[in-house]
Amino acid sequence: MARAAVADGVRMVAATPHVRADYPTRASQMERGVTELRQALEAEGVALDVRTGGEIALDHLAIIEAEELVRFGLASNQNYVLLEFPYYGWPLSLPSQLLELRDRGIVAVVAHPERNADVQAVPERMQQIVEQGALVQLTSASIDGRLGRKSRKTAFRLLDLGLAHLVASDAHAPEVRSVGMRAAATAIGDIELSRWLTEDVPASIVTDTPISQRPQSLRRRPRRRFSR
Repeated sequence: MARAAVADGVRMVAATPHVRADYPTRASQMERGVTELRQALEAEGVALDVRTGGEIALDHLAIIEAEELVRFGLASNQNYVLLEFPYYGWPLSLPSQLLELRDRGIVAVVAHPERNADVQAVPERMQQIVEQGALVQLTSASIDGRLGRKSRKTAFRLLDLGLAHLVASDAHAPEVRSVGMRAAATAIGDIELSRWLTEDVPASIVTDTPISQRPQSLRRRPRRRFSR
């Protein structure tokens, strides 16, 4: 996966193992794994910078201790945390959870909402989440169509609405869920917007600096097919 990422033009990744009931990852496990991975990459000469992180399930957020949570900070930044948006149902507790995180100085990055059936039905529902200060992260495989038509359509709708801030690989394996960042950037069809989603915003998270203004989208809409 690391070699595939480098070949795809990626220079840095955040390791974000699941943190939830079926994957009860502890911060110490994640940190140890990242350290071992960095050593292995250096030994193999793979030029990829791996940062720490975690993908926190919403129902696990209530039970994880504050000191443990910040150790899962996205890309080693304790001021950001990656939250796993559910695939089914609208999370009624999310607004209060976002408020609690914000009161603690933590910005939530909401992962892959475009794959949720309720969001697919009404993408505009994400507006309230963004207004509460959360960032929305789309999956590259949704944008390039590998995760199906509905996920792709919803991802582009969120882009058109200005309700998406990052694109991430969410890669799980070298083959089935590969990195695919270059393909996603190409599919967006707007060089400046693609750079903002895949480089500028992630860099701001890594360096803990203000996020630049979203460029005005020049994304080309797909042509409609007409028949006589």
